[in-house]
Amino acid sequence: MEHDVSGQLAVLGHPQRLALFRLLMRRYPDRVPAGEIAQAMGTKPSTLSAYLSALVQAGLVCQHRVGTSLRYTVHMSGVQHMLADLMVGCCRGRPDLCPPALLSHPNGVSAMTDRKYNVLFICTGNSARSIFAESILRKEAGDRFNAYSAGTQPYSELNPFALEVLRAKGHDIDVLRAKNVAEFSGPDAPHLDFVFTVCNRAANEECPVWEGQPVTAHWGMPDPVKAEGTEAQKSLAFQQAYGALRNRIIAFSALPFATLDRIALQKAVDQIGREAGAEA
Repeated sequence: MEHDVSGQLAVLGHPQRLALFRLLMRRYPDRVPAGEIAQAMGTKPSTLSAYLSALVQAGLVCQHRVGTSLRYTVHMSGVQHMLADLMVGCCRGRPDLCPPALLSHPNGVSAMTDRKYNVLFICTGNSARSIFAESILRKEAGDRFNAYSAGTQPYSELNPFALEVLRAKGHDIDVLRAKNVAEFSGPDAPHLDFVFTVCNRAANEECPVWEGQPVTAHWGMPDPVKAEGTEAQKSLAFQQAYGALRNRIIAFSALPFATLDRIALQKAVDQIGREAGAEA
């Protein structure tokens, strides 16, 4: 069912509904519980319900029942319809209006080239999950990728449990330090080809608008830093986080980048996140 684009734009014209849509887009392909959305946005449940209902009615968000709870995700085909109508139907595909990435290929996508890519992994503290991802990619495919990590908090420290896991796995931990995402948005920052959030809280927050339109995806997973129990139980949580991230990064690094256009590549990294969500 196609929806009226003017109605979709009217729904997104409300600042809070737009902020909600942006949050769900950052969390795609996750199905996010309404309670988590309300907490992230600081919105009353009744108000959030009205916002979500409007987005669902506009064909921009899908509602799913999981057990007794409702979860929400972006309705990607509805968003594609809206953007296509704006870019092609309204703006007639003018190169002075449309983003270059949509015009650099006859099918509206640009092909990825066979070169070394810059990849940034983001979590809240840059103390465990994102440094795991950075270290794993550097070790497994450092000849093809430059791996970086950062956190959204103003200040953090590397977690000692995380460092012990990395040391035991044979990673070079001397190159690691806790960083903030601000380091990757200035004029001297590396040009990013991929940006992955590896925790839900970081994905819920507004990150910088990345220059160069990197491919982005959300690979959320539980925070091992919050694990409770004995030292052995806490250590196990870090081992499990490391293993889960390694599986995702192995799948990512095995993609045939030189033969994939941006749309195919975006679908591939989203699928890795989707499979990761199913595992969790």
